[in-house]
Amino acid sequence: MKKEQIRYGMVGGDLNAFIGKVHRGAIAFEPYTTLAAGCFSTHEEKNRLTAETFHVDPDRVYANYREMAAKESARADRPDFVVIVTPNVSHYEIAREFLNQGFPVVCEKPLCSEVGQAEELARIVREKDLLFGVTYAYSGYPMVKYARQLITEGKIGEVININAEYPQEWLIDELSKTISKTAKFSGWRADPKVSGISNCVGDIGTHIEHTVSYMTGLRVKRVIARTDYFEHDLDLNANMLLEFSNGASGVFWSSQVAIGHMNSLRVRIYGTLGAIEWFQENPECLKYTPRGDAPQMHYRGAGYVRGRAAELSRIPSGHIEGHYEAFANFYKIFMGALLKKANYEPLTPDDLDFPNVIDGLEGVKFLHAVIESGKNDSIWVKV
Repeated sequence: MKKEQIRYGMVGGDLNAFIGKVHRGAIAFEPYTTLAAGCFSTHEEKNRLTAETFHVDPDRVYANYREMAAKESARADRPDFVVIVTPNVSHYEIAREFLNQGFPVVCEKPLCSEVGQAEELARIVREKDLLFGVTYAYSGYPMVKYARQLITEGKIGEVININAEYPQEWLIDELSKTISKTAKFSGWRADPKVSGISNCVGDIGTHIEHTVSYMTGLRVKRVIARTDYFEHDLDLNANMLLEFSNGASGVFWSSQVAIGHMNSLRVRIYGTLGAIEWFQENPECLKYTPRGDAPQMHYRGAGYVRGRAAELSRIPSGHIEGHYEAFANFYKIFMGALLKKANYEPLTPDDLDFPNVIDGLEGVKFLHAVIESGKNDSIWVKV
């Protein structure tokens, strides 16, 4: 019988966890999905309440992820994949445990803390022939896919320069000597033992790296970075000068202390024949400027938008799609690939059009290169 339903498990993401809500909401865009098992919190009451809210069988709610992996792997109705939405430093061990039990995995970014860990996860995925997704979800926006399409079709020619930024203001009170702290930076993000070697670059700088890489097909070859800590243990701001795999140069900026910015991811890509610009806070629109011609504004859902961007548009143009839809597109593609694989159908490049374990590995390598450069007087560091 052809497989048409998807069951999933979740580690982390209790009722109070923002990112858990985002993942569950995104998955629920597809009506064939069920949350079947979980270890939502190490806090017993939070774990129980989350499971009850989503009608998870009490026998499939676990006190720790190891118990969950062992018991769920033995079930005939085992989850088709497992979502990991825990703090950064736990990603590696949890992902490894479920991969070794044969589960496909979706993991929050960054993939893990160390390059060697990411390489091991990539090896297990390859050897066991499993699907693995990393939620660099901005690549799920239709107009990001449209930008990739235009660049692949040669509309802007050879890429010669890239300028991208992701500023936020939410930690600005951490710099004040007089204003009471917002307390937003308390908890695991402020603790290197839980967050890893980086806060700002790990949280949003890696989004810049992946979005640019997804659009252009280029990887960062080496980087010079200035990282600012402002008397904290982890970075709050980073300015980066880069060289890409084709020899192009670029500049990245990530900040969580930039007043006036919320989630202002902006990407500008310049080529020999044209340029494109995309802004996450206005995701429906892509600015395209052909050489020698007037700038053009292209909109999601319009008749001239073709390919993946058209296929993944959910509502008519003019009705705004946003972050949830981008996340949902990630899961639509990932779960579609799971179903085809389970039904022994061949997978096409479009079926695999989601950030994978190699993208996660590249993100970890980029993160380490930036932090190493910043701590060594802004020297060039190979990625």
